[in-house]
Amino acid sequence: MAEYPHARMGDGTACIVRADELRKSGKVEEAIALYLDALSEPPQAALCLKLARSYEELGNISEACRWALMVVDAEDDFTSWQAAARLVHRYAKTPGQKLRSAKVAILGSYTTAQLGQMLTLAAGRRGIHLEVLESQYGQYEQDIIDPNSRLYAFDPDFIVLAVHEGDLRLPEFSAAPQALVRAEVARWTSLWRVVRERSRARVVQHNFALPCEVPTGHLAVRLPGSRYMMAQAVNIRLGEEAGNTVSIVDCERLSSFVGKSRWFDPRYWHLAKQAVALQVVPLLARHTAAVIGADLGLSRKCLVLDLDNTLWGGVIAEDGLAGIKLGNGVDGEAFVAFQEYILKLKNKGVILAVCSKNNHADAMQPFEKHPEMRLKRDDFAVFVANWEPKPQNIRMIARELGIGVDALVFVDDNPVERAAMRQFAPEVEVIPLSEDPSYYVRALSQCLSFETSSYTQEDIARAEQYQARAQIRELESTTGSIEEFYQSLHMQAIVAPFDAFHLPRIAQLIGKTNQFNLTTKRHGMPQLESFIRDPKCVHLYLRLRDRFVDHGLVALIIALQEGEVLDIDTWLMSCRVIGRTVEATLMEHLCRRAMEAGCTSLRGTYVQTEKNAMAEDAYAKLGFDLASKSDGRVRWTYDMRVNGPIVNKFIKTVDGWEATNGAA
Repeated sequence: MAEYPHARMGDGTACIVRADELRKSGKVEEAIALYLDALSEPPQAALCLKLARSYEELGNISEACRWALMVVDAEDDFTSWQAAARLVHRYAKTPGQKLRSAKVAILGSYTTAQLGQMLTLAAGRRGIHLEVLESQYGQYEQDIIDPNSRLYAFDPDFIVLAVHEGDLRLPEFSAAPQALVRAEVARWTSLWRVVRERSRARVVQHNFALPCEVPTGHLAVRLPGSRYMMAQAVNIRLGEEAGNTVSIVDCERLSSFVGKSRWFDPRYWHLAKQAVALQVVPLLARHTAAVIGADLGLSRKCLVLDLDNTLWGGVIAEDGLAGIKLGNGVDGEAFVAFQEYILKLKNKGVILAVCSKNNHADAMQPFEKHPEMRLKRDDFAVFVANWEPKPQNIRMIARELGIGVDALVFVDDNPVERAAMRQFAPEVEVIPLSEDPSYYVRALSQCLSFETSSYTQEDIARAEQYQARAQIRELESTTGSIEEFYQSLHMQAIVAPFDAFHLPRIAQLIGKTNQFNLTTKRHGMPQLESFIRDPKCVHLYLRLRDRFVDHGLVALIIALQEGEVLDIDTWLMSCRVIGRTVEATLMEHLCRRAMEAGCTSLRGTYVQTEKNAMAEDAYAKLGFDLASKSDGRVRWTYDMRVNGPIVNKFIKTVDGWEATNGAA
């Protein structure tokens, strides 16, 4: 069933009243039909709950949970979220629910029971089942410092430090603010360090929302020694110190977004030591869940855009180049602002694609000739303008890019097209747009699916890399054989052990790669650092370059020595370079390292998941022998004494890119 395919704009009050009557009389299925007819976009929280409870009454628990989770898409209403969280909690382990699992410990300096409930709901909407441990009130430091605390016994994947501005040990004014800021930053980073030493968990730090009550008033911003300015400095320094090893939820920005007086309610604090007002806990939970999702590699990769009345005002085929609204006037400026925001997303690594019902020649005109266009044709990895159904086209776009449909976000001004996408391609995230283009930027910015846990050189170059795919496909179609195609690419690779510089990209690749990933193990930074220190561990990354583009770090392998056997723990590769013999080059270097370590054979395992079917025969293609097969796990061995080392003649290994091959 689609998310809300019946969505329409308008008042559905009469439908809801009639549906309530039917439900009370036991005609639940008829009530559900009317509730669906009454849905608006985005859906009302109360109506999502009615649907969830109706399906629960029918015994359809999966639909009940799905509609309860849909409350997250509605307004951030605490009461509705709480009711939805309770329903989902009742069926947390329902068979058939396909959710990624993670263990989260919430260590708070204030009451966090509500945050735990809301976080579980928000994570569930993102496809994550959370097992949550809540620390006792105010015990966050003790739990981290004590090696025997229940925190470490729980063995979490994430530790959320839910703290607030009152925890800062700063006076109202100091003549030596820099020393105090350094000491305060050191206090928090020392806690991070202890966690890294004793746990595999990644810390998710809530930074400090500055208060609206400032005794020194506007003078505070002119006084470096004021508590207000010192707290700001602590936030900035913590962000710098976090680097790629700690995630930060920017509570200061969130509190500014909703308003300081809404963020902190002194009555809640005095009654229940609630440092974040209940009415904004859902917002905090959504953003914390988005950060956790990004750390788990669940960020979406591609923004798919309509054209008419989405990137410009009007219809290009009817209004002509001079008639569309772009650049001049209120609406024209709004469309320019939207394009500029999209360009910023592209520059941080989001892939762009077009999916428009249009004649291709008409659709290209603004990109080629309109002086106010901020987006150019070359900004898009795929450009589809035809009259086929958009759900059909969007699946083709995913195939063209080599990514899953669930990695796409769709933006279209037409509510009918949005409803069709939800119904026929429910894996796609659909952004509801206002009728006023002035609010397009805000609608897209509130989509948290492009949240990322790191920013690497590969992210910056991603658009260029995907554009090069089209050139490579064209070359492949014109060469006589696959061997000639490989040779014509002039591929080079750098293969080297993990190092500190590449570790953020390595962690990112491990977190998000699903298709060519033989075991789908998700190692965080602490575990990767331990692999580097382990003398029995062989770890290699591969960077690829060809005549068209530098693809960056696209593959890696981790193997552990057990006597004369090198056992492959993790082997994965970006979908961008599948079918380029990269796997053979990586395995060639693994064979070399294995022989240097005195090993005679390699051992690998393929663990079947919903998404990695393409890697099922990866070992077989490289000459491994089948050893055993059971419970979705297939074990393979490669005897180097019998078969010799694996060799790949199509990729030249180099020490650095100074040995250029003419790549762009």
